[in-house]
Amino acid sequence: MITTLLVANRGEIACRIFRTCRALGIATVAVYSDADADALHVREADTAVRLPGAAPADTYLRGDLVVAAALAAGADAVHPGYGFLSENAGFAAAVQDAGLLWVGPPAGAIELMASKTRAKELMAAAGVPLLAAVDPAAATAEDLPLLLKAAAGGGGRGMRIVRELGDLPGELTAAAAEALSAFGDGEVFAEPYVERGRHVEVQVMADGHDGVWALGTRDCSLQRRHQKVIEEAPAPGLTCALRERLHTAATAAARAVGYRGAGTVEFLVTADERPYFLEMNTRLQVEHPVTEAVFGLDLVALQLRIAEGEPLPAAEPPTPVGHAVEARLYAEDPARDWQPQTGALLSFDVPDEPGLRLDTGYTGGDTIGVHYDPMLAKVIAHAPTRTEAVRLLARALERARIHGPVTNRDLLVRSLRHPDYVAARLDTGFYDRHLAAMASAPDAADVRLAATAAALAEAARNATSTTAGGFVRFGAWRNVPSQPQLRSYRSEPDGHEYAIAYRTTRDGVTVDAEGVRVVSAGRTRVTLEQEGVTRHFHILGRDRRLYVDTATGSHAFTALPRFTDPAARTEPGSLLAPMPGTVVRLAEGLEAGSTVEAGQPLIWLEAMKMEHRILAPASGTLTALHAAPGLQVEVGALLAVVTDAQEEPNA
Repeated sequence: MITTLLVANRGEIACRIFRTCRALGIATVAVYSDADADALHVREADTAVRLPGAAPADTYLRGDLVVAAALAAGADAVHPGYGFLSENAGFAAAVQDAGLLWVGPPAGAIELMASKTRAKELMAAAGVPLLAAVDPAAATAEDLPLLLKAAAGGGGRGMRIVRELGDLPGELTAAAAEALSAFGDGEVFAEPYVERGRHVEVQVMADGHDGVWALGTRDCSLQRRHQKVIEEAPAPGLTCALRERLHTAATAAARAVGYRGAGTVEFLVTADERPYFLEMNTRLQVEHPVTEAVFGLDLVALQLRIAEGEPLPAAEPPTPVGHAVEARLYAEDPARDWQPQTGALLSFDVPDEPGLRLDTGYTGGDTIGVHYDPMLAKVIAHAPTRTEAVRLLARALERARIHGPVTNRDLLVRSLRHPDYVAARLDTGFYDRHLAAMASAPDAADVRLAATAAALAEAARNATSTTAGGFVRFGAWRNVPSQPQLRSYRSEPDGHEYAIAYRTTRDGVTVDAEGVRVVSAGRTRVTLEQEGVTRHFHILGRDRRLYVDTATGSHAFTALPRFTDPAARTEPGSLLAPMPGTVVRLAEGLEAGSTVEAGQPLIWLEAMKMEHRILAPASGTLTALHAAPGLQVEVGALLAVVTDAQEEPNA
């Protein structure tokens, strides 16, 4: 019987496992890096053990330190969560060798399935359909496009699409480097890339008594950088024959390796409904809540039950009910190549309504750092039908108050309401086709109205008194026309500027905007009427940043000073770090004086476990180079300067 469980992970998955432990009367132990000393999972655990350092390789990927932490804290079992060491057979064996209970599949099953190349060989022997592997060294133009994948892990890391044969060597190098950094194994393999395929997976749960459940399907086709963004269960639009075929193949995969515990068998389904085995994840998946919702199960509780040697509760799983959809909320900017965002999370409130669930590792006041995945939370909606679940989730995200770094919240709402998604026309190329339109700036009139509310709230903070209802008296009115007051704002992150003029009158305050009437204005709440429609705005101010929440979304503004700061100017051609991170490598032979081409990758920056390329803004000469491998930089740090060939002397 498990009495004390250490979770060898962090963030939302650690918090989610702790929730089940509390319900079952199991004491909890967290491990944490120095960067996570004040993290939510540390605050929620009964006991916490420090892993010195910040980088994953020094902390959460150090199996020896994690096992030592479990023994020091008196734990009798270890749950790996997902990512990090969750699919590391050596770690599973080390946990058991230390006399601890391993909440996961047998080390042998992990060993067989953890390498995607070995897993494909095993599945071929079991008769599961596969895409033919391609030897990168022998690839020809006829093999294109190719998909490069890390053999030892997933989550989009170490994955690249290659459409030009000349790009293959460089992409192989980049994929191997990213795989080595993320998983400690740089092995990469290649297979044909299927255009407009669907990512469909089957959740399996197996016990040690020959019981195997196939817990329905999930569609995870909406992805960015090969990482899932929106998932749902059941996968819509599958024929009964295809669904049964997937269940049969997933069950065969589990039985082929003597599987035990929770696992997921992933398939690529072509437009003509041909399924191909992708991989088996020998762990709990990020998207497991949608399966829990439709089957009414706690998969973590089942994992613990099976680890204790108990059988599955019945020969067949429960009957699924309704539809569930999950959206992953990331601190990232979709309009800027999904760049991760860091900083203080000032407010984080998601509506708590029937049918909604929030799994998160953050609360308002926490800080989003540079070392780990930028996912803030998962928001899950469950309803009787897919239409109702999608609508509920979109509205919950729209009403959420998230203040601080830029997130993908608006993109999630637009995705859920996109005609293709509503009609369940799903495939992995969804964002390739639609991102440009969905990540575009919001309607300027809506932004201006929000900026108007921000200006009035700022003015209210400087006012002399308030009414009993909390609204503002803007000072004594004089029988002379008042001069307009002007406040200017830059909307974030698109950078558009708005100048808002208002003036005090006998009746309070007016704005110089046609058709807009100020109903009330307070320090945190403003109500405006525009052409007969009344709208409410909630405003949070922090230093020069203002966050304005409306019924249909949120806006962020930076209050602009009256005069431009000369220090804000940068030399033309400057390459600035778009985020805090570590320089991992430079283009071969790059040095001051090098000739570069527009769009050429010059510098690779690693942040939040992903690599980001810094490109030459123009063809010309690299006149300064400040970056070097291993250098840690802050956002805005000057990395290099490229002088445009057309601007060079004698050009």
